[in-house]
Amino acid sequence: MENSPLKIGLIGLGPVGMILAVHLQESGCPIAICDADKIKINLIRREGIRLEGVIDKQSYFQHIYTSISDLKEFDPNILIFSVKAHQMGRALEEAAGLDKEDLRVVSAQNGIDVENILAEVFGESKTLRMVINYAGNLNAPNVAKVTFFNPPNYIASIDDTQSEIAEQLAQLLNQVKLDTTMCGSFEIIRRVWIKTILNAALSPLCGIGKLTMREAMDIPDTVEIIEQIILEGIEVAETEKIKFEDDFVRRCLRYWRKAGNHFPSLAVDLINNRPTEIDYMNGKIVEYGRKHYLRTPLNLTFTNMVKAITHRNLLSVMPDSGGMSESSRSARKQARSGGKAYRDGPCYLGIDLGSIYTKFTVIDENGQVTFQSLLRTLNRERVALKHVLQTIHADFPIQYSCATGYGRRHFADAEVIKTEIHCAAVGAANFHAGEKSIIDIGGEDIKVIRCNEGGNVDNFYLNDKCAAGTGAFITEIAERAELEISEMSNLAGKSNSQKELNSFCTVFAKT
Repeated sequence: MENSPLKIGLIGLGPVGMILAVHLQESGCPIAICDADKIKINLIRREGIRLEGVIDKQSYFQHIYTSISDLKEFDPNILIFSVKAHQMGRALEEAAGLDKEDLRVVSAQNGIDVENILAEVFGESKTLRMVINYAGNLNAPNVAKVTFFNPPNYIASIDDTQSEIAEQLAQLLNQVKLDTTMCGSFEIIRRVWIKTILNAALSPLCGIGKLTMREAMDIPDTVEIIEQIILEGIEVAETEKIKFEDDFVRRCLRYWRKAGNHFPSLAVDLINNRPTEIDYMNGKIVEYGRKHYLRTPLNLTFTNMVKAITHRNLLSVMPDSGGMSESSRSARKQARSGGKAYRDGPCYLGIDLGSIYTKFTVIDENGQVTFQSLLRTLNRERVALKHVLQTIHADFPIQYSCATGYGRRHFADAEVIKTEIHCAAVGAANFHAGEKSIIDIGGEDIKVIRCNEGGNVDNFYLNDKCAAGTGAFITEIAERAELEISEMSNLAGKSNSQKELNSFCTVFAKT
C-alpha cells in the first residue's frame, strides 16, 4: 500500500455515497462506483452525478458497475461502503470475493458498531470507520441536494494499525474542501456516539410524526422528548467510558434548531415504506443500556414503534407469495434485489399502463423474472418512464414487448397489445390450472373473470359506475374514515352487520 496509489471502489450511491464519490473523483484518485439500481446507474453513465444545495458540483465517472463482484476488474485496494447497515448482508457476500492482502475497507455509514460488520469479514486490521457530518436528499436518481455540511468529517483505523491510510484519505478529501480529520480509534468511537445520539433524538420522531426537522424543533412538546432521548443516550454512553462536554445537551439542541425544513434519512425511509437503520441507532442505545442494566424507555419506545411500522409497511407492499412455485418466488426475490442482466439470450418486456401505476417486468427465454420496476402513472413521470425504458433496453436484449392496461394503446413500441382480462387469465393459468374465477381490483375498475378448464376466458363482469368498488374507492373511503387501508379488512371481519355499500360513483359514495 505504501508504494501503490489508492484505487477506491465505492459501494452505495445514496446521497452520502454520491457526495463522497464526486469529491474523490475531483481529488484525482482512481475511483469506481457501484450501485444495484440499474436506473440510477444508467443515468449516471449518461449524465454523471450532480450535487446541488450547499455544495454545487458535477462529476462524470469512467468505472461504473451494478454488481459488486464486477469491481474485481477495477482491482480496488480501498472499498468504501456507504450502503445502509441493514443492507450489508448481500453486499458483503459479493464483496468478500474481492478480498486480498492489500485491501482495506471503510464504513461510511450511520449507527453504532456498523464497522464491526466489516471487521467480522475482513478483519479489524483492515477496517476503517468514517463519521459523516453532511447529509442530503435525492432530487433525481443521479442528483443529490446537499442539505448541510457541518465540518469536519472524521476517519480512523479501528485498531490504529492503518492510520497512514486514514491520513491519506483525509488528505484527498481536504484538498477538495470536504474537510475530514484523521483521529485515533478511541476518538472515532466517541464521534460515532455523538452523531448517533443526535440522530436518535430526532430521526424516529420525525418519521413517526411525519415532521420535518424544523417542524419538530418548533414544537415545545417534541423538544422535551428530544431532550430526554439525548439524556438517555448520554447516560448509556458514559457507562461505556464516552466523555461529553458539560453543555453537550444544549449543544445538541442548538445544533437541531439550525436544522432545515426537510426529513432526516431514517424518516424518509420510514415514510416511503423502506427498512430503516433503527437497530443501529436507538436500538444500539437500548442494547448497551441493557448491558449495563440501565433503563432507556424512550429509546425502546421509538425503536419498537419504528420496527412495528416498518413491519406493517413491508407486509402491505410485499404480500405473501402463497401459491407461487419456489422458482417463481426465487425469481421475484432476485428481481426485487436488482436482478442480473441477461445479455446473451432473448428477453421479453411486459408493460402494464394502469390508472395508478405503470408496471414493468422483463423475463428471459425460460420465463424467469430478471427485472421489475414501477412508476406512478402521472404526466410528470414521463421523464422517469423514459429512464426506465432506456435502462431496460441497455441491459436486456428485448425481442418483443407486450402492453396491457388502460394506457396500452399509448405505448407505441409494443409489438403485442392485450387487454387486462386476457393477461389476468394467462397469468393466473401459469400458477393455477383448470377452471377458476379471478377478481381483479384495479385503480378505476373491478373485473370478475371466469376461466374454463383450458384457462381461457369464458365470461367477465366489470363495474358499471365510475370507480365503484375499486382500488380508488377503497383508498377514498379509508381516507374519509381516517383508517389505514390495512386496517379495513380486520375491522370488517369483526362486524356482525350486513350493510351493503351503494354502487354509486366514488365521489358520491364518499360524501
